[in-house]
Amino acid sequence: MFRYIIRRILQAIPLLIIISIVLFLLMMNTGDPLATMGGRKATRPEDRARLERQLGLDQPLFTQYIYWLVGNDWAKIDMDGDGVAETPGVREGVIRGDFGNSMLSRGKPAMEIIMDRLPNTLILMIPAEVIVVVISLLIGIYSALRQYSLIDHTITGLSFIGFSMPIFFVALVSMYIFGVNFKRWGLPYFPTVGMFDPKVGKTTSQVIWHMVLPIFSMTVITAAGYSRYVRSQMLEVISENYIKTAKAKGLPQRMITFGHALKNAALPLVTIIGLDIPLLLGGAVVTETIFAWPGTGRLFIDHLSRSDTPVVMGILMLISVAVVFFQLVTDVVYAWLDPRIRYD
Repeated sequence: MFRYIIRRILQAIPLLIIISIVLFLLMMNTGDPLATMGGRKATRPEDRARLERQLGLDQPLFTQYIYWLVGNDWAKIDMDGDGVAETPGVREGVIRGDFGNSMLSRGKPAMEIIMDRLPNTLILMIPAEVIVVVISLLIGIYSALRQYSLIDHTITGLSFIGFSMPIFFVALVSMYIFGVNFKRWGLPYFPTVGMFDPKVGKTTSQVIWHMVLPIFSMTVITAAGYSRYVRSQMLEVISENYIKTAKAKGLPQRMITFGHALKNAALPLVTIIGLDIPLLLGGAVVTETIFAWPGTGRLFIDHLSRSDTPVVMGILMLISVAVVFFQLVTDVVYAWLDPRIRYD
């Protein structure tokens, strides 16, 4: 297993380099960060040329990528924009943890901006993922054990409805019902925007109260899809011969369901969760935008729309590294759940 993990890590290095090249080329060719630096006024040509030299945007794409990856402290750059590269560079590069400075936040380090927002996203996304997994397991197992019953048909219908609805629709409807109408009817209502009430402050109760609607919106759709996976896998597993043998031996139904059937049925669900967990770092872009939640998803949209390459690339590369890492974790969990899987 140890050699397998080392081999996977070594394989991930060229993969991440290829991903970074593709993302960097896309970012540098799909926007113009200088177009938004002049505010409402168009940037003058001479100012634009000076900024291009100062930011290194006049360099070939290959050179810009190398500076982004390994830094420019080994080269001289044009810091004053006079056309002469006479100042030693200060960038250390991504491989040394320096993602550069934001073009929009007065030179603030991109990673510092991301880390300021990341806790807000994790506060929202981790409870949502836990709730989704628990609800999906309960609904999926219950529906599989009572196949073709009235409850199963009801759950199936509701799951298809929930899974087919777009997240923005669920979010807006929940805001209208539980926020606007509940307030109109004199009932305890849920806040629809922000992370806390500025008049009260960022207290634990305020954050939890503001989390309800965003988590509800994400849970409705995701749990509907997850529960279908659990149901289908449970139906396939409980028809296997070893389950029939366990029943013939007189083992308790709870042991058969959770000790034998669920352990094998959980493998596809582990794969889905392993793919979803890295996306927690990126946040729920639509949900955070609708509910004005100050997380990395909203940060990504704000800075992508203004072509702030350091911040956007920082978020995307964090997600890429997390995907590689959690796929490795998923493989290890596979071997734990299924003794037949070996990586030696």
